Amino acid sequence: QVHLVESGGGLVQPGGSLRLSCAASGSIFSAYGVGWYRQAPGKEREFVATITGAGSTFYADSVKGRFTISRDNAKNTAYLQMNSLKPEDTAVYYCNTHILWGQGTQVTVSS
Repeated sequence: QVHLVESGGGLVQPGGSLRLSCAASGSIFSAYGVGWYRQAPGKEREFVATITGAGSTFYADSVKGRFTISRDNAKNTAYLQMNSLKPEDTAVYYCNTHILWGQGTQVTVSS
């Protein structure tokens, strides 16, 4: 069974950058694509970005122009480059592919 493991979260000041990684234990992203979601305290989980199996990318309006999703099929790893971070980006970030979810990684944007 394939597992997903996120990493790269942490504490960053407003305007800073982080790169999240999502490592899969098997080759799955090229078939199903991969997405990033986030959940802030007291809020519903929301879509952030996705890259399809064919490589097309889509972003939530709130992160468009600041976040970039990518993947390396050879490494079975997906990435979320987050620039110009804002306090409202604070959340637990999850990666998802097919029916699988990772455990999440905390991102906190605060001065």
